[in-house]
Amino acid sequence: MASGTEPSTADDEVRRLYERYQSADTDEERHKILLEMGELDGRRHSDIYAALESE
Repeated sequence: MASGTEPSTADDEVRRLYERYQSADTDEERHKILLEMGELDGRRHSDIYAALESE
């Protein structure tokens, strides 16, 4: 179960990261957020491939 500060779904996490990216003040901060987005994307792809393999 998700806590009050933890996103409840991957879509919520994507939205949170995008909002952080939009409000970032520096290129360094935006870069760190992009890395987090990439990690999330990798996890989502892994989950999709695992589901496809089990069909």
